[in-house]
Amino acid sequence: MRTKIVPPGVKHLEYEIRQIVEDAHRIAAAGASIIWENIGDPIEMGEPVTPWIREIVQELVTEDKSWGYCPSRGVNQTREFLAEQVNMRGGAQINRDGILFVNGIADAVDKVYDLVQKDARIIMPSPSYPTHSSNEAKRGEYNNLTFPLDPEQNWKPDLDDLRNKVKYNPQIVAIAFVHPDNPTGTVYSEEDMRAIVEIARQYNLFLICDEIYAHICYNGAKTLHLSSVIEDVPALSLRGISKEYPWPGARCGWFEILNQGKDEDFDEYIRALVNAKMMEVCSTTLPQMSIPRVFSDPRYPQHLKDRAAVYETRACEAYDTFKDVEGTMVTLTQGAFYFPVVFRKGVLNDKQTLPIENPNVRTLVEGMVKGVSPDKRLVYYLMGHCGICVTPLSGFHCDLLGFRMTLLQHNDARRRQTLSTLRGAIQAYIAS
Repeated sequence: MRTKIVPPGVKHLEYEIRQIVEDAHRIAAAGASIIWENIGDPIEMGEPVTPWIREIVQELVTEDKSWGYCPSRGVNQTREFLAEQVNMRGGAQINRDGILFVNGIADAVDKVYDLVQKDARIIMPSPSYPTHSSNEAKRGEYNNLTFPLDPEQNWKPDLDDLRNKVKYNPQIVAIAFVHPDNPTGTVYSEEDMRAIVEIARQYNLFLICDEIYAHICYNGAKTLHLSSVIEDVPALSLRGISKEYPWPGARCGWFEILNQGKDEDFDEYIRALVNAKMMEVCSTTLPQMSIPRVFSDPRYPQHLKDRAAVYETRACEAYDTFKDVEGTMVTLTQGAFYFPVVFRKGVLNDKQTLPIENPNVRTLVEGMVKGVSPDKRLVYYLMGHCGICVTPLSGFHCDLLGFRMTLLQHNDARRRQTLSTLRGAIQAYIAS
């Protein structure tokens, strides 16, 4: 090409959760059987579709209007319904123009960061979900600005670090976080949420809160929506049905736009989000139409409670499996459906191995581990040794070494066997 095509920030587009799949398929092709513990898809992991939710969607398919375009902002009836849901929380109040539909949260995140000017920065926790951190980094030639979540204190956010970085980096325009968090499974306390809101108010920032797991809270944690504590600070909450129904294939998400009219720059930014959506015509109609019927069904609250109870049981299983493995740090997760295992400093190195019986798989893995981070090296050996595919924690833009697995396997015996196998393999790897 006579002129360079891609901007330099494109090199920061990394999504280890999916990228590790490419290597896992290569290992599988060499003769290994893979157990997928990297992707957050409950359906793929055996969770059956709830019959009454399936029936609602089937009924909607028979309606002709579910096959057509809808308004660019989203189905009006659904937006009105969701706005009322926000208002019932008792915090920020919105109307239907405070709801903007997108094709899944990943689509929302892409728009959020693309429409922020290049030299402005968005700070977020570390570990951070790579859809957010990669989209932030791709806009320029710089490293992510992050504040740490402390694994020694149940992944509590370091608010002093956040406050100092905001104070001394005037290019920061927003604070972004996932709540409940992915990959750590932490649920922020109301005190910490209000402290983050106060930092945003003090330094005239807006907030971005990815609430896709908002109703998956357990082990004593309760759902706390940003809209309930935001007061007068401008913010975007990102919501969806992929993890709640669950219906990840619907690719149906939306923004809750909080405190429009409080800041001219924020309002201009929201107009840009709306105009960008209009260029796409609209988001998929059918799943939007299902939301009022599903959310208002008297069976839905129990549906959410039952699923949260399932993940509580599985989180306790995972915690009990790894809590006494020497060299690791684990906490009892309280939200979402992931479980991270962190290795203490110095535990992992570039000499450790696991036996791999298949010579083709062994040769492939030995080639893959050259020059990679110590936790990714472990992940490759786990795939070659026992066929379990997890995601290295370093893939979440952090300095911690470890891995994230899911709590999604619906087959109880298979899930417990996977946990037992992982525990034994990790102990053998550390000792090697």
